[in-house]
Amino acid sequence: MAQEVIAVYDIGKTNKKLLLFNKELELVFEEEQVFDELTDEDGFACDDIGKIETWMKTSLDRLFANDHFLVKAANITTYGASLVYLDGSGERLTPVYNYLKPMPEGVLNGFYETCGGMDEFSRKTASPAMGMLNSGLQILWLKKTRPGVFSKVKHILHLPQYLACCLTGKITTEYTSIGCHTAMWDFDQHRYHQWVTNEGISLPEPVANDTLFETVGGINKTMCGIGIHDSSSSLVPYLKGDDQEFILLSTGTWGIFMNPFNDEMLTAEQLKRDTLCYMSVKQSQVKSSRLFMGYMHEVNARRLTDHFGVVPDSYKEVKANRAVLSKLEERFNGKRLFFAGGVPETFVDELTDLHLFDTFEEAYHQLMKDITSLAMDSVKLVISRKDKTSGIYISGGFARNDLFVSLMAKYMPEKKVYTSEIDNSTALGAAMVIYEKVFRHPLPATDLGLKAVRFEP
Repeated sequence: MAQEVIAVYDIGKTNKKLLLFNKELELVFEEEQVFDELTDEDGFACDDIGKIETWMKTSLDRLFANDHFLVKAANITTYGASLVYLDGSGERLTPVYNYLKPMPEGVLNGFYETCGGMDEFSRKTASPAMGMLNSGLQILWLKKTRPGVFSKVKHILHLPQYLACCLTGKITTEYTSIGCHTAMWDFDQHRYHQWVTNEGISLPEPVANDTLFETVGGINKTMCGIGIHDSSSSLVPYLKGDDQEFILLSTGTWGIFMNPFNDEMLTAEQLKRDTLCYMSVKQSQVKSSRLFMGYMHEVNARRLTDHFGVVPDSYKEVKANRAVLSKLEERFNGKRLFFAGGVPETFVDELTDLHLFDTFEEAYHQLMKDITSLAMDSVKLVISRKDKTSGIYISGGFARNDLFVSLMAKYMPEKKVYTSEIDNSTALGAAMVIYEKVFRHPLPATDLGLKAVRFEP
């Protein structure tokens, strides 16, 4: 008998995945693809959206023909800071421009001044000024630099909704994609910012994340969600699976520090330090900060490896050693040695004298003390003055770093620190937001894979 499943397309910048979750929300199938990038008209790298579209449609058809699975619905989760422009016939007019593409000089001349100044505009839209990473400002870029193309634009969609549209033909948007540093949304008024109307830009009104439409084309029909921003999707298992207030540390190349329970307005200082707000599936703000900690760890650990002549990845064998930490505290009076003068542009701290340390283990303990100290600065940016969060959940690569999680527990004794092992949490979140409409009964209990972390002096 065929197993009823929800199919989720998890489209990352590097890996594109198709995952199937059964009625118990267990992962029962996974397929992964990597597509070579293309370049846009300016020679800047971008995703090959045509190949992604084709793969999604053909893989869904293969699932329909597979006797082992009955696809009850599909959904999409992907990065939100990219837009797709369609003409009146629903045809795509441009590549999916890379959000890392530099914003040319002159495009935003006078823009912030007409919106009350950069600081106030950034506060109202919960979007630090980040060029093309503010996806709404990509519209101004297209309007000013490609006026011929822009004149043909009928619909503008964020990437999650465009990929859903490829399967359903429906033009939609939803709150998590609009609310991810797009500079489109007025968080004070809970509507599109006035500049969108002033520029004559027409955008769809957002709908709830559990909205479903029937697929079009292909060899069979099923229901499909409207897509969801990936960072917001990764929060869903925690929001739906836990009744306590928490802060989530989602760690990888970037460390993303998310507090769904901080409704305070962003301050000028927070904005200057790259703090912003997402929107959750509950349409509430998620105060978020970030640190390039995964990359910082990688390049500086490599420097230690080279200096001490140990095998690559030796750090994976290092466990939190209280005696070593006490020795370092006493020797350096608790001072930060790595990044003492700030984080350099290369993220490698060449100024730290590695001869101060007797062993690789000592040096690595100090490196992790200092990276954790920086992470603590990021955590503090998302803690409200009336903080009621009781738990810190650490997911991703650093959840497996014994030294990092132990230090977090040491530095935050007032909170319970947990590691959380949820495989494919982003895809799981995309399945969960449509689950109850698809199967017409409550969500099954979610195992967050929580393990308490304690630091014993």
